[in-house]
Amino acid sequence: MSDESPRQIIQADHELLVQSVVDYAIFMLDPLGRIVSWNAGAERIKGHRTQDIIGRHFSVFYPPEDVASGKPARDLETVVAEGRLEDEGWRVRADGTRFWANVVLTALRDDTGRLRGFGNVTRDMTERGAAEHTLGESEESFRLLVRSVVDYAIFMLDPQGHIASWNAGAERIKGYRAEDIIGQHFSVFYPPEDVASGKPARELEVAVAEGRLEDEGWRVRADGTRFWANVIITALFDESGRLRGFGKVTRDMTERRTAERALDDRSRLLTHLVHAQEMERRRIAWDVHDDTIQSMVAVGMRLQLLADRLEGPDASAARRLNETVSGAIRRLRDLTFRLRPPGLDRGGLVEGLSTYLDQVVTGAGLAYELRHELDREPPSETAITIFRICQEALTNVRKHAQAKAVNVSLSSSGHGVLVRVADDGVGVGDPVGILATPDHFGLIEMRERAEMAGGWWSIRGRPGEGTTVEFWVPALAAGGEGDRG
Repeated sequence: MSDESPRQIIQADHELLVQSVVDYAIFMLDPLGRIVSWNAGAERIKGHRTQDIIGRHFSVFYPPEDVASGKPARDLETVVAEGRLEDEGWRVRADGTRFWANVVLTALRDDTGRLRGFGNVTRDMTERGAAEHTLGESEESFRLLVRSVVDYAIFMLDPQGHIASWNAGAERIKGYRAEDIIGQHFSVFYPPEDVASGKPARELEVAVAEGRLEDEGWRVRADGTRFWANVIITALFDESGRLRGFGKVTRDMTERRTAERALDDRSRLLTHLVHAQEMERRRIAWDVHDDTIQSMVAVGMRLQLLADRLEGPDASAARRLNETVSGAIRRLRDLTFRLRPPGLDRGGLVEGLSTYLDQVVTGAGLAYELRHELDREPPSETAITIFRICQEALTNVRKHAQAKAVNVSLSSSGHGVLVRVADDGVGVGDPVGILATPDHFGLIEMRERAEMAGGWWSIRGRPGEGTTVEFWVPALAAGGEGDRG
């Protein structure tokens, strides 16, 4: 049976534990700061063997500049006064290299309160310190980046919406200097009508509820002028979920909005002009067909009757005049057909294209094939757009392709109509480049018609391998809703 008391056993076990720890340097100092014990962790971290370090002053672990400034003595004074001290900083190993250390010094007193020395626990934090240093440099670089960006206003708001930071882009876009705007409420950027309606507060509420908010609208500069802004507000929460504020990124989109509105105005104007053109073509076609042609047909019939009654040179003259009138009627009918093919109004797109191919393409000596896989007949406006693009494409084939045959296909695709007009002619060398040449206005007109209808248009081909014009337009009903098939 052991002669050791429980206290002695516990003390021995404690000493064994301390001596065995290798991740922490655990050692004692006497009241003057001299080392009186040393564990395995201290030898591993600091590099001194027990026999070499016992009895030396603990200031040996401090860099020369800290020793010169009296830091070791001040640390002990703080521990005596406050009972403990925790510090992080550079310490020195036996070989002279430095490491970043977390140090806890504790004053050790006996039952009477007399100072018996100090306990020192040191941990090598070099890797964490390097990581934090790198992170600090990264954060500083990020702050520098944010401060330097001039194309975006990037700033922070506190949880109540007051401005807490300001970058160069914010100053350039909004016109406020940092010293003039920090601390003000961000609602100063909103037009009076938005402030009156409570929009700034609502946007913060949405950002808190959903994490972020994106908005476009008018904002106000320092000089009172307005600009069109894209705004993103992001709620910033800490690890405990507490709202710390908001990040706000604003971009001046005034030029883009002006360009878009100009484009919209142009598109609306072109759409109006195209619609007016189609209405005028229809009116002229009807007027010529119902009035001029019918009158000329009547004149031709009377000339024929007159020729039958006359004899000799007078009869020949009447017949020649009748032939002239008949030729004029044919040309007028061809004109009305080009203005508004009768099949388009009577039987729809497929019949209109079929009639056009029969009379115009076949008449030019071209063979053709028309294939269609349509779920239903497209609405009138869509049919007119498709017909006009096909008409222009087929005109180009007749005039320029030197082709022998042309294939036209129509198919329902993506709530719209996909159309291909392909020939076996000479092809094109640079489908993109030819669009930039002034003598290919017809190609530009085809593309603009398709894009005005909300679709797309393309042309492709190679020299000697023919050309394919392909386009898609949505099947929009008169009310503007898509034909869902």
